[in-house]
Amino acid sequence: MGFTTTPSGASCGATIDGVRLHEPLSSDLIAELRAQWLEHKVLIFPKQQLTPSQLVAFSEQFGEIGEDPFFGHINEHPKVAAVQRDAHEKTAIFAEIFHSDWSFLGVPPAGTVLYGITIPPIGGETLFADQCMAYQQLPDDLRDQVEDLVAIHSAALGYAPDGAYGEDDQALGRSMKILPSERARESYSHPLIRTHRENGSKALFSSAAYITGFEGVAREESEALLMSLYAHQTQTEFIYKHRWEAGMVVMWDNRSLLHAATGGYDGHDRLLHRTTIADTQF
Repeated sequence: MGFTTTPSGASCGATIDGVRLHEPLSSDLIAELRAQWLEHKVLIFPKQQLTPSQLVAFSEQFGEIGEDPFFGHINEHPKVAAVQRDAHEKTAIFAEIFHSDWSFLGVPPAGTVLYGITIPPIGGETLFADQCMAYQQLPDDLRDQVEDLVAIHSAALGYAPDGAYGEDDQALGRSMKILPSERARESYSHPLIRTHRENGSKALFSSAAYITGFEGVAREESEALLMSLYAHQTQTEFIYKHRWEAGMVVMWDNRSLLHAATGGYDGHDRLLHRTTIADTQF
């Protein structure tokens, strides 16, 4: 089965046409798609029709399903989470800060897959920031500061009981199944400059959402450096802005991108199903 690849024209992202994801793919096709995934970092498959089981089966062709430590699963499948917001919900938009999924784990996931089910007519775009390009274009002064840094990652700001999605947020009636826990206070350290284990590319592995500091660096200096990095990483030239359609599957490489949600769809329901693709090592 052949397919066509249409790059987004932005820093990353490409649309794949001619592949139906509801049935098993050949090993040759999976290898071709993986190569496209590594090159473009975000793959978009429009006009798909997938049950939760089929979404899982597609994802598993690229790696084992990974852990979602603070998400509940949908009733229909234990390996699928719902990224959901009801039309009249008053909670803050989920995941508006650029981040790499679950970077606070010992081995963060290789990728994430989202399947659009209910898509509002306005708003709700997902932003992807190419961190290989961000690394390549580091200003010399910033590069000198970060080249050998090790960052401390933690989910506490988001998922601890007193975090952004903790008990107060839950009391507002968030429709998405978020499971705050004391486990969120645990931390794990990773090099700030990450070398991709599959293609050898280097990327910034940094996010204001999950990094709490840098090893051997004072707190005030860490905070200032993190903000400088965040401003650099999220420049417009590094970003692909993705507009959703119902039936669209999007998979991205968690090792070379940051991503962020956007709002602008108040008064409309939004529902996507999500799987996480585990990695085998950092």
